Amino acid sequence: MAKEPKTAIIPTREDDYPEWYQQVIKAADMAENSDVRGCMVIKPWGYAIWENIQKNLDQMFKETGHKNAYFPIFIPKSFFEKEAEHVEGFAKECAVVTHSRLEDDGTGKLKVAGKLTEPYIVRPTSETIIGASFSKWVQSYRDLPLLINQWANVVRWELRTRLFLRTAEFLWQEGHTVHSTKEEAQIETKQMLGVYAQFAREYLAIPVVEGEKTEGERFPGAVNTFTIEAMMQDKKALQAGTSHFLGQNFAKASEIKFQSKNGEIEYAWTTSWGVSTRLIGALIMAHSDDNGLIIPPRISPEHLIFIPIYKNEEDKVKVLAYIDGIVNEIKPLRYHDEKIRYNIDDRDMTNSEKGWYWIKKGAPLRIEIGPRDIENNSVFVGRRDKEPKEKQSYSVKDFTGQLIQMLDEIQNNIYQRAMSFREKNTFMIDDKDQFYKFFTLKDTEKPEIHGGFVNAHWCGCNECEEAIKGDLKVTIRCIPLDAKEESGKCIYCGKDSKKRVLFAKSY
Repeated sequence: MAKEPKTAIIPTREDDYPEWYQQVIKAADMAENSDVRGCMVIKPWGYAIWENIQKNLDQMFKETGHKNAYFPIFIPKSFFEKEAEHVEGFAKECAVVTHSRLEDDGTGKLKVAGKLTEPYIVRPTSETIIGASFSKWVQSYRDLPLLINQWANVVRWELRTRLFLRTAEFLWQEGHTVHSTKEEAQIETKQMLGVYAQFAREYLAIPVVEGEKTEGERFPGAVNTFTIEAMMQDKKALQAGTSHFLGQNFAKASEIKFQSKNGEIEYAWTTSWGVSTRLIGALIMAHSDDNGLIIPPRISPEHLIFIPIYKNEEDKVKVLAYIDGIVNEIKPLRYHDEKIRYNIDDRDMTNSEKGWYWIKKGAPLRIEIGPRDIENNSVFVGRRDKEPKEKQSYSVKDFTGQLIQMLDEIQNNIYQRAMSFREKNTFMIDDKDQFYKFFTLKDTEKPEIHGGFVNAHWCGCNECEEAIKGDLKVTIRCIPLDAKEESGKCIYCGKDSKKRVLFAKSY
């Protein structure tokens, strides 16, 4: 009997996907649960990925005219109450500060004291507190458009948490803009959705579907919510970013007014949009395998890892000097306008331990160099988009000459693999029974198709949407922006429909 293949991550994706996800994070040393319930500690490797996400997205924001600012983490309760849908949507997730200090209770212990006259909400999102500032900043049409972004942390009191995907506190950016016309605000909303989609595809190597949320799935208080939806390797959808057209709802709640060119006082039109550290969760679940994390080179903390191989001090000196020579050749190179990021792993570990350490962390390239490579003026290269034992020897000249191309190949291969997986698991279904079987059959029943994305007709009725959600735990992820008008029948009630929507189970 053939032995089962060994993997670095146990359990495998097939055996237990949720636990596999946790073990990938642990093996890559990315994050851990905090002593504060529901919160996480993001460790250096995980945070370096976030820094690269932040750096590149921030540049994209600035290229579209946005500027960064910072606003308080505490929001007066009365601010939240100004927009009814907003407070209703977030009420159950709010952490509330009611006191200002601690005092000695006389027994050596501390007691809560200094009750606030008005409770503060710990920022779950900032529309209301930023709106208070915008109402002061905006006086005339000359002040518009106002294009602001904030990098911050937020708190949403979650009962069931999972690292990166859903934690009580997480990191994000939130854009908030003010416009003089409805049309301009709508253009902004779509533009920022496009920025998120471009970033997901070009940096995270994740194919996404751009679309509009249904009324039942909108951001509380928004007129329209747009989303990018990605497929994970368990065939579930993950909402990877949202952009909201807020109409004049928040402008009226916060009194954001301006004097128009004709001298009239008008309420402004606003938008908000955001992505978070959930993108790291998407990255893990879209690309990683049973040997650990796989990181697209464009956001990897390190592009390549040098693993020196030697048996004595004399060889060590020669190998490290040889590596230094290669490093000097790659230092002038630029990968998408960035310096090549590298690490020389000279720890007191076996070569095998080092190799597997970096495989589990997802480093795109591993460069093994020993005395024999020096004799041949070569390097021995392992790529994370290939099997661990699939390595290739290159002359130093060929390696340095092909390094940028090699990184681009890895980036593209990771994207194409994710795209192929999504295409293979996306279907059109028009029969209700088939639709229900699709989302309820178990893998053990070995159906030809099971789980994934379904494009099906929907009549637009909230009752049909909620019925499907209640029966199957399946939601309408979005109404795709590229969906073509076509006559059909609602997958639930059979009424007329003019467009397909995207159904899936989700995180």
